[in-house]
Amino acid sequence: MEDLLRAVLIGIIQGLTEFLPVSSSGHIELGQAILGLDYGQYEQQFSVILHAATALSTIVVFRSDIAKIIFGLFQKDRAAWLFSIKIILSMIPAAIVGIAFEEQIDALFNGQILLVGSMLLLTGFLLFLADRAKNTVKKVSFFDAIVVGVAQAIAILPGISRSGATISTSVLLGIDRTEAARFSFLMVVPLILGKMTKDILDGNMAYGNELLLPFIGAFTGAFLTGLFACIWMIELVKRSQLKYFAFYCIVVGLIAIGFSLWVAK
Repeated sequence: MEDLLRAVLIGIIQGLTEFLPVSSSGHIELGQAILGLDYGQYEQQFSVILHAATALSTIVVFRSDIAKIIFGLFQKDRAAWLFSIKIILSMIPAAIVGIAFEEQIDALFNGQILLVGSMLLLTGFLLFLADRAKNTVKKVSFFDAIVVGVAQAIAILPGISRSGATISTSVLLGIDRTEAARFSFLMVVPLILGKMTKDILDGNMAYGNELLLPFIGAFTGAFLTGLFACIWMIELVKRSQLKYFAFYCIVVGLIAIGFSLWVAK
């Protein structure tokens, strides 16, 4: 029962922090370190399950947009085609980095609390800049899609918020805030689904039966809180309230750095 409760708690953390600009990877690392939760050889499977839950949350929230894009493609709708191409362009940088440096990236997700704290400080600074941005009225261009895609690739580092990096970059490029949030959340879904497919084909989704209940609990917690966080985040971006998350990231980053230095003594 204790393992189930800890897994659900990590799922809730994932659901909230995947959409709120405070770094889901950083909080998962911190949460697992504090709770003493380590799935060892099944850690990758646990991560995929958590991200699958938040991907499903995104699909549910943006189901109308996704349906329009899919049907628009078959009906040769120009707007749908252009938007799809921009989504594809935004995926390329992260896909290249994820494939080319998979082992090096996996090594970073191994209790690197000092790195997480440092990257949270960087996330906080970026959010603070974005909160002060003006003239955010334009749509996403092809160039913007590539730049935001590069931001998403950099956000693979634990401690840098993916949504924070992509939304902030979009806003700093002058993109409408609601459009920035929409594009940020939609652009990650194909990457997550692609990652899941690759892991399944590679045979990396096996796990012990004793983990079935904790994994289901983590998935459920991440999915339900993800629904709430996704809708809430869209409203927060629209109202230019990113500075509060900037302060939060800075405080948590300093705590993480202090914690890592204390443990290292």
